[in-house]
Amino acid sequence: MLTIWGGSQRFCDGMSRRSFLRIGAFGASLTLADVLRLRAASDGRTKARSAIMIYLPGGPSHMDTYDLKPEAPKEFRGEFKPIATNVPGVHICEHFPLQAKMFDKLAVIRSIVSVDEHSDSLVMTGYSERVNRLANHPSFGAVVSKVRSGLNSDVPPFVSLRGMSRGTEPGFLGVAHRPFTPDGPGIRNLRPSRDLEGHRLEDRKSLLAAFDSIQREIDATGTMKGMDSFTARAFDMVASGAVLKALDSSQFSARDRERYKGIEQFLRARRLIEAGVGCVTLSIGSWDTHGNNFGTLKRQLPQVDRGIANLIQDLHDRGMQDDVVTIMWGEVGRTPKINNSAGRDHWPAVMSALVAGGGLKMGQAVGASSARGEYPKDGRVTVPQVLSTLYHVMGIDPGQTFINGSGRPMYILDDREPVRELL
Repeated sequence: MLTIWGGSQRFCDGMSRRSFLRIGAFGASLTLADVLRLRAASDGRTKARSAIMIYLPGGPSHMDTYDLKPEAPKEFRGEFKPIATNVPGVHICEHFPLQAKMFDKLAVIRSIVSVDEHSDSLVMTGYSERVNRLANHPSFGAVVSKVRSGLNSDVPPFVSLRGMSRGTEPGFLGVAHRPFTPDGPGIRNLRPSRDLEGHRLEDRKSLLAAFDSIQREIDATGTMKGMDSFTARAFDMVASGAVLKALDSSQFSARDRERYKGIEQFLRARRLIEAGVGCVTLSIGSWDTHGNNFGTLKRQLPQVDRGIANLIQDLHDRGMQDDVVTIMWGEVGRTPKINNSAGRDHWPAVMSALVAGGGLKMGQAVGASSARGEYPKDGRVTVPQVLSTLYHVMGIDPGQTFINGSGRPMYILDDREPVRELL
C-alpha cells in the first residue's frame, strides 16, 4: 500500500486526509487512480493560467493595511502612517515599503463587502459557510481542478499548503477534486523507494491491480473502479519527483533561502506553479486582532510585505506575470473605530484585497471606502464578483453549471459580474 499522508482530522463526509490519497487500499475510499480518472472525465477547457490564493485568517484590518485614513479622528486612524507608492495618488501602510516601490505591479480593491463569520468559505467558494452547510458549493481550486484541460499526471492541479478547510473543499464536485495537501509525513511518501525501480515498479503495479480486483468483487458501494491506465499515471506523479522537487527545501537556491526565510510558503507556492500546478492556496499569520491590533500587525505586516514583493517580482522576472493571478485577502475587515483593548473587531461592511498579475490592469486602487473606512463609498464590490474576475482570468465561465449530489445543475457563482476596472 502507498499512502500520501495528510493530517488526521476528519471531515463531514467521514473521510480524513489520511484516507484520501491511497493507492491499492482495501477500504472504501477512492484510490489515487480513481481521483485521476474522475478528474479527467471533465470536458471543460481553460487557458493555461494558474492562481495563487493567499488567505489571511481572522480578517486583517483594512484601515491599517491598504486603506489608511490619515484625516480621520485618532480613534479611527490608528497608529500607522500611509506612504506613497510608485503609482501617483495611491498610498498604503508604512509597513509595506517593498510593495510601495512596486505598486505598478499590484492593484488593491478597497470596497469589498463580506459577511460576519470566521470562515474562508465565502472568499474561496463565493458562498458563506451558512449557505454551504446545505448547498455544498465547491472551492475555487476545486473548480480549477474540474475544468482544467491538459491534465499533467506528474502534478496535482490543486494544492493547499495550509491543509484542508471549508474553503478548500470540493463540495458537490466530489473528493476527486480535493487539493493535494503535502503536510506531515506526506512529503516523504513522494519519494519512491529505491526498490521500486524498473521491473520492480511494474511488479508492484501488478500486485496492486490484483488487490483492487479483489476489492471490486467485495465492494458493494461501487467505489472501487479497479486498476487501469490512470493507476500508471498516479504512479507517474509520485515517481517523476516534480512535486517533491518543488517542495523540497534542499532544492532551494541559497539566494531564495535567504530571501524567503520565515515565509517559505510563498516560495513553495511559486515553485509549485512553475511545476504546473493550476491553483495553490496558502495562509500566513493570525489576523483576529480584537486586542493589541497594532502590536500584532507590526510583527506580521513586514512578513507579508516581503512575501508579496518577492513572489510578484519573481513571477515578473520569469515572464509569468500574465500567466499567474495572485490574490490576498481575509474573510472580513475590522472595525474602523479602535476598541478599549487597542484592537479592532469584525467589520464585514467593507474590506480590502490585493490582486496581481493574470493580465489584469495593475497600478490602481479600485473603489473607495468612506472617510472613516466604515462602508463602500464608490465602486461597491461583492466577494463573488472578485472571484468571478479570477475565473475570467483562468478562462472559466462562472455561469457554467455542474450537477450537484441531488442531480440539480448549479452555477459556479450566482453573482457573476466581474470587477470591470481590473479587466
